[in-house]
Amino acid sequence: MIPTLVQRLNNINREFYTVFAAAFAESRSLAQPSLRRLLTLVPPAGRVLDVGCGHGRLAHLLDRHRPGATYQGLDFSVEFVRHAREQAADLVHISATYHLADLTGPNWASPLAGRQYNTVLLLAVLHHIPGYDNRLAILRTLSRYLVLDGRMAVSAWQFTTNERMRRKIVSWDQVGLDPAGLEPGDYLLNWKRGGLGYRYCHLIDQEEMARMAAESGLDLLETFRADGKEGDLSLFGVLARPAH
Repeated sequence: MIPTLVQRLNNINREFYTVFAAAFAESRSLAQPSLRRLLTLVPPAGRVLDVGCGHGRLAHLLDRHRPGATYQGLDFSVEFVRHAREQAADLVHISATYHLADLTGPNWASPLAGRQYNTVLLLAVLHHIPGYDNRLAILRTLSRYLVLDGRMAVSAWQFTTNERMRRKIVSWDQVGLDPAGLEPGDYLLNWKRGGLGYRYCHLIDQEEMARMAAESGLDLLETFRADGKEGDLSLFGVLARPAH
């Protein structure tokens, strides 16, 4: 995908999360079944990296269920990071820090320098990254910060097989973009809570999840579907660095 198109798609998402940060945060819940399952990936007093942390909801889950954990959150949204830092005052049992980091820009991994993590979470993030090569580069970078016995969890919306989400798919005409040059699986989704907005999303299916894991040097240990009203909104993959 050519850089100018990548930038255009990034700008669509950047504008969305700037305008709708508060409304989006309100739509995220700690009651999602997947989160309890992902807790099993975090060892006692584990070091957790949450990439695309949003308003830091997972830190509060860890505070309840993984005392002694060290949590680091990254997000490109100034509003999300500001809110997460404010709410960190409520954390009692874990240590949490938050950093601004735009995965679509250079040097986004600089806050991770010299660190290693037991658990890396990349939830509902990669499907917003335009271009397969760019998504793969992020996985490869994150794999370097995962301890050998650690786990990485990746999730992606399955909006073409979830009927409710499928109704959100709209024509690229809505944002004045010529779809020529897009990759198969690239879509535009609308948002109608608190106003009308649009997001670029790429469909990462089971095949692409497995391909990205293999090409980033990670083992795909398992996949499962969970969350949303229907219980199938997202595809989750649990990955690990091979011991050899």
